[in-house]
Amino acid sequence: MRISQLPSSINPSQKVQVIAPSGALREWERFEQGVKIWRDRGYELGIPEDLSQPWGYLAGTDEQRCQQLIAAWNDPKSVAIVCARGGYGSMRLMEKLDWQQLHDHPKWLIGFSDITALLWGFAQHKGIGGLHAPVLTTLGNEPARSQQQLFDWLEGKVNAITLSGEGWSNGKATGVLLPANLTLATHIIGTAICPDLENVILAIEDVGEAPYRVDRMLTHWRWSGHLQKLKGIAIGRFSQAEVSTPSFPMEDVWRDRLSDLGIPIVSNLPFGHDGENAPLPVGCMAEIDSDNGTLRYSR
Repeated sequence: MRISQLPSSINPSQKVQVIAPSGALREWERFEQGVKIWRDRGYELGIPEDLSQPWGYLAGTDEQRCQQLIAAWNDPKSVAIVCARGGYGSMRLMEKLDWQQLHDHPKWLIGFSDITALLWGFAQHKGIGGLHAPVLTTLGNEPARSQQQLFDWLEGKVNAITLSGEGWSNGKATGVLLPANLTLATHIIGTAICPDLENVILAIEDVGEAPYRVDRMLTHWRWSGHLQKLKGIAIGRFSQAEVSTPSFPMEDVWRDRLSDLGIPIVSNLPFGHDGENAPLPVGCMAEIDSDNGTLRYSR
């Protein structure tokens, strides 16, 4: 994977466009909390009147959501796009989006979970790195440290971030950082938005996936040969993974499926659902140190 072009730093008082490219918006109170955090910071948020026009489990038809994305990206006054929520649906846009309709100027695209498909799509088709970071419906539940880290990165107040977790004692490596929701990334394999995973440090998280389903996904990655291409793996939070039937612990699944790869791995890093969700820029250079249990990335 090639290094992506990271957008310029942004400043309060500038315009940030809101889109709902995935699931229908139902958590309106949490959405308003996220909007308030951005506005209290000083940003002007552009919220389209048709932000969420529920169509089944989606926030609108594919055509409506595509047009919302195109309009937000091509808005000359906006410096960033923040997604309202995840859920499911952004993959459908990647199947239909006409990339020629999108201007080439880079701006931050912010979101995680289902937004993985957009982040990978823009990196692959436009060479532009977005930010794997809280959506509006999760931002209000983030600890203050995580909220501050998000704005510090976007506003250029920090040029590097170091995250600490549990190292697996297999040295260090440098590569291009590619964050993702594991389920989305697994379904992206073999599509037009899947980048070449050579030279990649893959950062993964997920929610609501039982250990056996994570096992199945990682086995698919192994069998497809994609895990063997990676320079390193950074594992974030896999929350809401409790099961009532006999099971391996999640940590045991990771070690069983990954420890024989011979690459640096760090687990229990502070990103993902239901807790601190550190901002992870797509396509920047990163260093993973599995002896000291750190992931460090910079502009």
